[in-house]
Amino acid sequence: MTDKQAPVPDRYSAFYWENAARGRLAVQACEECGQVQFPPNAVCESCQSQSLTARPVSGRATLYAMTVIRQAFHPAWTDSLPYVIAQVQLDDAPGIRIQTNIVEADPADLKAGDPLEVVYEQRGDVTVPQFRPTQKNGT
Repeated sequence: MTDKQAPVPDRYSAFYWENAARGRLAVQACEECGQVQFPPNAVCESCQSQSLTARPVSGRATLYAMTVIRQAFHPAWTDSLPYVIAQVQLDDAPGIRIQTNIVEADPADLKAGDPLEVVYEQRGDVTVPQFRPTQKNGT
Protein backbone atom coordinates (compact mmCIF):
# COMPACT_ATOMS: atom_id res chain seq x y z
CA MET A 1 0.00 0.00 0.00
CA THR A 2 1.07 3.58 -0.65
CA ASP A 3 1.27 6.09 2.22
CA LYS A 4 -1.32 8.85 2.36
CA GLN A 5 0.09 12.06 0.98
CA ALA A 6 1.27 14.64 3.47
CA PRO A 7 0.49 18.32 3.02
CA VAL A 8 3.37 20.54 1.91
CA PRO A 9 3.74 23.55 4.24
CA ASP A 10 4.48 26.91 2.65
CA ARG A 11 5.61 30.19 4.21
CA TYR A 12 2.04 31.14 5.13
CA SER A 13 0.92 27.79 6.53
CA ALA A 14 4.16 26.71 8.26
CA PHE A 15 2.91 27.95 11.67
CA TYR A 16 -0.20 25.75 11.32
CA TRP A 17 1.82 22.58 10.72
CA GLU A 18 4.42 23.47 13.38
CA ASN A 19 1.66 23.89 15.96
CA ALA A 20 0.03 20.61 14.88
CA ALA A 21 3.35 18.83 15.40
CA ARG A 22 3.20 20.06 19.01
CA GLY A 23 -0.39 18.84 19.44
CA ARG A 24 -1.92 22.32 19.16
CA LEU A 25 -4.40 23.75 16.70
CA ALA A 26 -3.81 27.36 15.62
CA VAL A 27 -5.36 29.81 13.18
CA GLN A 28 -4.02 33.03 11.73
CA ALA A 29 -4.93 36.27 13.52
CA CYS A 30 -4.43 39.89 12.52
CA GLU A 31 -2.49 41.99 15.03
CA GLU A 32 -4.14 45.17 13.65
CA CYS A 33 -7.87 44.37 13.66
CA GLY A 34 -8.04 41.07 15.57
CA GLN A 35 -9.72 39.17 12.71
CA VAL A 36 -9.00 35.43 12.58
CA GLN A 37 -8.78 33.59 9.27
CA PHE A 38 -8.28 30.18 7.75
CA PRO A 39 -6.71 29.09 5.49
CA PRO A 40 -3.60 31.17 6.16
CA ASN A 41 -2.93 34.02 3.79
CA ALA A 42 -0.28 36.70 3.12
CA VAL A 43 -2.55 39.51 4.37
CA CYS A 44 -5.54 39.96 6.65
CA GLU A 45 -8.68 39.35 4.64
CA SER A 46 -10.43 42.08 6.63
CA CYS A 47 -7.99 45.04 6.73
CA GLN A 48 -5.16 43.92 4.39
CA SER A 49 -2.55 44.20 7.16
CA GLN A 50 0.52 41.99 6.86
CA SER A 51 0.86 41.85 10.68
CA LEU A 52 -0.36 38.30 11.18
CA THR A 53 0.33 35.88 13.99
CA ALA A 54 -0.65 32.37 15.08
CA ARG A 55 -3.51 32.18 17.58
CA PRO A 56 -4.00 28.87 19.42
CA VAL A 57 -7.57 27.56 19.56
CA SER A 58 -9.08 24.83 21.73
CA GLY A 59 -9.57 22.18 19.06
CA ARG A 60 -13.28 21.91 19.87
CA ALA A 61 -15.55 22.21 16.85
CA THR A 62 -19.00 21.52 15.46
CA LEU A 63 -19.66 19.44 12.36
CA TYR A 64 -20.92 21.87 9.71
CA ALA A 65 -21.14 19.70 6.58
CA MET A 66 -19.81 16.35 5.42
CA THR A 67 -19.63 13.84 2.62
CA VAL A 68 -18.88 10.13 2.82
CA ILE A 69 -16.27 8.82 0.40
CA ARG A 70 -16.92 5.19 -0.58
CA GLN A 71 -14.43 4.82 -3.44
CA ALA A 72 -10.67 5.18 -3.09
CA PHE A 73 -9.37 7.56 -5.73
CA HIS A 74 -5.84 6.86 -4.51
CA PRO A 75 -4.61 3.44 -3.31
CA ALA A 76 -3.45 4.87 0.03
CA TRP A 77 -7.06 5.42 1.07
CA THR A 78 -8.40 1.94 0.30
CA ASP A 79 -8.06 0.69 3.88
CA SER A 80 -9.85 3.81 5.19
CA LEU A 81 -13.10 3.28 3.25
CA PRO A 82 -15.62 4.60 3.88
CA TYR A 83 -14.16 7.87 5.18
CA VAL A 84 -15.60 11.28 5.87
CA ILE A 85 -14.49 14.62 4.48
CA ALA A 86 -16.07 17.48 6.39
CA GLN A 87 -16.13 21.14 7.15
CA VAL A 88 -15.96 21.86 10.86
CA GLN A 89 -16.76 25.18 12.55
CA LEU A 90 -14.26 26.00 15.30
CA ASP A 91 -16.07 26.73 18.57
CA ASP A 92 -13.74 29.50 19.72
CA ALA A 93 -12.98 31.10 16.34
CA PRO A 94 -16.31 32.29 14.90
CA GLY A 95 -16.49 32.11 11.14
CA ILE A 96 -13.55 29.72 10.81
CA ARG A 97 -14.32 26.45 9.03
CA ILE A 98 -11.66 23.86 8.37
CA GLN A 99 -11.90 21.14 5.73
CA THR A 100 -10.75 17.93 7.36
CA ASN A 101 -11.41 14.25 7.90
CA ILE A 102 -13.69 12.90 10.62
CA VAL A 103 -12.11 9.82 12.18
CA GLU A 104 -13.04 7.27 14.85
CA ALA A 105 -16.71 7.41 13.86
CA ASP A 106 -19.25 5.44 11.86
CA PRO A 107 -20.29 7.81 9.05
CA ALA A 108 -23.93 6.76 9.54
CA ASP A 109 -23.82 8.12 13.11
CA LEU A 110 -22.63 11.62 12.12
CA LYS A 111 -24.86 14.63 11.54
CA ALA A 112 -24.45 18.38 11.22
CA GLY A 113 -24.22 20.00 14.64
CA ASP A 114 -22.31 17.12 16.29
CA PRO A 115 -19.60 18.26 18.73
CA LEU A 116 -16.06 17.33 17.68
CA GLU A 117 -12.51 17.49 19.00
CA VAL A 118 -9.18 17.61 17.24
CA VAL A 119 -6.90 14.58 16.99
CA TYR A 120 -3.66 14.24 15.06
CA GLU A 121 -2.31 11.80 12.47
CA GLN A 122 1.34 11.58 11.54
CA ARG A 123 1.96 11.46 7.78
CA GLY A 124 5.66 11.30 7.11
CA ASP A 125 7.19 14.45 8.62
CA VAL A 126 3.84 16.28 8.87
CA THR A 127 1.25 16.04 11.64
CA VAL A 128 -2.28 16.41 10.23
CA PRO A 129 -5.13 17.72 12.40
CA GLN A 130 -8.35 15.75 12.00
CA PHE A 131 -11.50 15.60 14.11
CA ARG A 132 -13.53 12.94 15.91
CA PRO A 133 -16.79 13.01 17.83
CA THR A 134 -16.25 14.46 21.30
CA GLN A 135 -15.37 11.78 23.81
CA LYS A 136 -17.75 11.74 26.78
CA ASN A 137 -17.26 10.28 30.25
CA GLY A 138 -13.72 9.20 29.44
CA THR A 139 -14.80 6.92 26.57
